[in-house]
Order: sequence, then C-alpha cells, then structure tokens
Amino acid sequence: MPLLLDPRLLTSRDSGRPVRYWVGIDGGGTSTRAVVADARGEILGRGEAGASALGQGAEQAWRHIAAAVTAAGVPGLTLADCALGLGLSGTGVPAQLQAFVEADPGVARFTLVTDGLVALLGAHGGEPGALLISGTGSVAEALLPDGSRRMVGGWGWQIGDEGSGAWLGQQAMKQAQAAYDGRAADGALAQAVRDVAGSSREALLSYCAQAGQAGYARLAPLVFESAATDPAAEALLKAAAAALDTLATAVHPTLPLALAGSIAQRLAPRLSAAVQARCVAPKGEPVAGALWLIQQPTSRPA
Repeated sequence: MPLLLDPRLLTSRDSGRPVRYWVGIDGGGTSTRAVVADARGEILGRGEAGASALGQGAEQAWRHIAAAVTAAGVPGLTLADCALGLGLSGTGVPAQLQAFVEADPGVARFTLVTDGLVALLGAHGGEPGALLISGTGSVAEALLPDGSRRMVGGWGWQIGDEGSGAWLGQQAMKQAQAAYDGRAADGALAQAVRDVAGSSREALLSYCAQAGQAGYARLAPLVFESAATDPAAEALLKAAAAALDTLATAVHPTLPLALAGSIAQRLAPRLSAAVQARCVAPKGEPVAGALWLIQQPTSRPA
C-alpha cells in the first residue's frame, strides 16, 4: 500500500469549488507536461507546453501550465474546474514559491511539490524508493518508509546541477572559449559550439549573456555527438557520469533507484556497476506521480 506523504512536503490551496477534472503537471526548465483525468481516474488527454520552472517567473509558469492543460484537448475544460497536482522545479526558493502561489489564476484546487518529488512518486507508484534525475537540471531524491523525503543536489544551474544538460552545456561553452584562446585543443566539441553560438569572441559572449538554463542545456547534445572523436567531450561525459554516481549514492545507498531525464538515460551505461545494480524501471512517468499526488486525501487542505 502506498505510504502517506509528510504534509510538510506539500503546498496546497483550495477554493472550495467543485472539481470536475484532476490534472497532473510536471514542469521544468524546458517544458511542461500535463495529464487530465476525470473523477473516475480515466485519462482524458495529455498536453505539453513551454517551461514552467519557477526560476523563470511565476507568470510564465502559470501561462505554460494553462497552455499544457489546454493542449490536452478536453472540450469545455477550464482551470477553474481543475484540481492540479503540480511538480515544478524551483519550489525550494521561498520567494519563487510565494510568487507562484500568489499568482494563482483561480484553479479549483492545487497541491504543489518539487518536480523531483512527482517524478519519484511516479517512478515507484508512491512506494519508498530513490530517483536520479538528470535533464535540464540534476537532483537525486528518495522517499523513505516513514513518508519523509531526502534530496541531494538540485542547487540550480548557476552554481550546481552537476551532470545535467545545463552543466554539460556550460562545460562545452568553457571548452569552446578555451579553444578560442588557444588554452585548449580546438576539437570537434569546440567547433560544434561555435557552429551554434557563433565563431567570434563577441558571439560567444553574447550567447552566454542570453543563454540561461535552457540555452546551455541545448548545447548538451553536442557533447554526446562529439565524444567519439574528441577526448575533451569524452572527458566531460565521464565527469558527468561520476557526478551522477555521487548523487545516487549520497541520497540513499540501497533503495531501488529509477532514472529520469534524457541526460540520465544517455549516461546510464557509464554509471558505476554499484549504481547500475540498483536501477529499476520506473512504474510511471512524472505526470503520473503528479496525478497520484492530487488524488490523495492527504494532498487536500483541511
């Protein structure tokens, strides 16, 4: 039987209005995914929109949440009729969390947790387990048998998120800058970054000034594509895998571990034997965890 979540993990609001639709939302720095169900739990539709990471602004987050719900294609659906289970990145920053709650456009009900927690809930069906996420950002989370959560990493792309897409993109840009200066070999990775960002010093600086989390993450595929011929790219992939190993071990050394995010999936064969031995297939996707969250009685305000 799925465990009960520690209520301290939840941020909830209830308008008191009736709920017609139950919606799970998984939102990060690149995209927002929605799944819509009726009162019986039957899935009515799925939708996707742009980023809803809280660090990119509360107004944008709500706009893209609404767009993802609309894209599910359920006739007559409005947010005012919806109970939303929200898993969003950036909820750990109090000012960002408060701004998002205050910008509520008038949904019937919502319960908000981190994007990592809904991914964890989806991966293990609400049972205890661990999750290693590496997509645009990176974090490891564990749901313990007492309903509490442990989180390691996830400090944000500006200073942390080692082994993530944004981190790989930043390292790729550093390699391109060093190659431009003659401080490093001008290999396939540096050339690939210049093909995207521009070949002049001014172009590279301009890209960095505007990139943000998503802009750096867009450079990450170049590292994988260049690794076969460029030792610098290969070294970055080894470093990223080692960083993810550290996260997985630190969050919990023995719980079953699911992997989530495109970068984690691509780096899976490079993880240590000990970490790979713990890996299990996810039972469900993050939006399934978000939907599970809002359907639980404990997610509803008293």
